[in-house]
Amino acid sequence: MVWLMAMAFIASGVGGVLGMASGIFLVPLLTIVAGQSIHAAIGLSLISVICCSCASAPLYLEAGLTNIRLAVVLETATTAGAVAGVLCSGLLPTRFLYVLFAAVLLLSALQMAGKRTIAPTTAAARGRLVSTLDGSYRDEDGRQQSYRVARLPLGLSMMFGAGLLSALLGIGSGVLKIPAMDKALRLPIKVSSATSNFMIGVTAAAGATGYFLSGMIDLARAGPICLGSVAGSVAGAAALRAVHPGRLRGFFVLVLLLLAAAMMTIAFGGAPTILAS
Repeated sequence: MVWLMAMAFIASGVGGVLGMASGIFLVPLLTIVAGQSIHAAIGLSLISVICCSCASAPLYLEAGLTNIRLAVVLETATTAGAVAGVLCSGLLPTRFLYVLFAAVLLLSALQMAGKRTIAPTTAAARGRLVSTLDGSYRDEDGRQQSYRVARLPLGLSMMFGAGLLSALLGIGSGVLKIPAMDKALRLPIKVSSATSNFMIGVTAAAGATGYFLSGMIDLARAGPICLGSVAGSVAGAAALRAVHPGRLRGFFVLVLLLLAAAMMTIAFGGAPTILAS
């Protein structure tokens, strides 16, 4: 039980900082270290994601980092993409999909590592709807920073693609939501991470319901997983508020590169279930 709590703490802490589903870290730990079956590990990871999102949401909201209005809009595109992915499953070779996913991750890493240039736009040029999604947050120095949401149609298209690929491959879409919000919508990295953390909890709740009704969630192990996830998500939320945006961006780029390498390994002989979440 202590090991389960420790694994959940580590996965949730890293996932909370990056705004990614903790399952992409927790599932490998549960299958390799704890010896859980892949289906049991996925069910427990979904519980972990829900706990992470619920525990960290008040901290992110208090800090003014989560853009709830934008999250609701983007979640519709991600959900539609996930439904399309389910309907299209089996039409494309699995190896091709993993190579494509690796290419998207690599491209996202290169774009996030590059210098950001934000062209000034007026509210009239962006439209009234997009203007209502703007927000502000307090940076690590305590200064209030305002931001504008840009290129919403492009962001919705990328969110649809994130949901599509995640459903086709059985992998959490949080790893693609952050680059979409960062490069397409031009959001600050901290706002992207906090908003993504809010969105993955909504998505995981739907998936966990199916696993629970099917009896595939081990409630005895879910307890320590929940405790470790709550503690890890709170620690991750505190770290996100304190860390410098440049360091956070660099850390996320490193994770994207590692995941891209893992996808290529899976495509050419690895076990595809090891990263399912």
